[in-house]
Amino acid sequence: MLFHAGVGPLLELDESSALDIGSCQFEGVELAPGNAVPDDGDARILHSVAGFLFTCGPDHIRHPEPLKDGSGAKYPLHGSMAASPATVLSHLSRPECVEVIANTTVHLADGGQATVLRRWRMNADTGEVDLEDRVSNSGTRPFPPMLMYHMNLGAHLFDDATRLTGSMFPEGGIGWVFGEGEGHVFCVPAEPEPGSEYARVVLGPINAIGGKSLHVRFATDTIPHLQMWRNQAGHCNVIGIEPVSHPWTNRKELEQMGLMEVIAPGEFRIYRLSFSFQ
Repeated sequence: MLFHAGVGPLLELDESSALDIGSCQFEGVELAPGNAVPDDGDARILHSVAGFLFTCGPDHIRHPEPLKDGSGAKYPLHGSMAASPATVLSHLSRPECVEVIANTTVHLADGGQATVLRRWRMNADTGEVDLEDRVSNSGTRPFPPMLMYHMNLGAHLFDDATRLTGSMFPEGGIGWVFGEGEGHVFCVPAEPEPGSEYARVVLGPINAIGGKSLHVRFATDTIPHLQMWRNQAGHCNVIGIEPVSHPWTNRKELEQMGLMEVIAPGEFRIYRLSFSFQ
């Protein structure tokens, strides 16, 4: 499904995978990394990671870990949501904005079920894209919700002037080639901007789109961390901006830290994110 309004980017929303974003074109330039991404042996994730934004969760967000039931089964790579088809409930187009709302039923690895009510909205005047996800427990057993948004960009678009800025980085900013070697991952707390409930990270300038930058904002009440990932090994050339609900550690340690609060059947959490090119 194509999704566009006014000065905003041209997005392709993937109805076969939770209405995540595949292609993202701005001023005629493709921002998604395409095939310049690693293959971790999971076809769902290879399909999703090649796009501009995909969603990890809502039962697991990183690499596979065993279920608690002793069966030897594991949570799948990046959780159960990828490759879950979305059912579009409404698609509205007005002069000031476009909006689409969809439901995705997610069959969780432990036998539970979640429903993700997703709303995308794009402002025609500013080009800002807003995402709101309402993650509900539609099953019969409680589970601890986890969510991570992978915003992946082809790093061939960047040069030495391209930087990441935000209060979560040392001295307010770092170069896009962070860490050492061909790849690196780190995860840090993300404090909201003064007078706001949203944290902000900026990537730019990006010469390929006229020197504009990508601005990403996310609500820290349910997404209090930012994970950053890059991979330049072999054919890969990608960077990921990854707002996330939990710090980077295993499930057992998260439980010990008191960070795996469950939602009972019928309960829900809301996650909010926006981005724009300016």
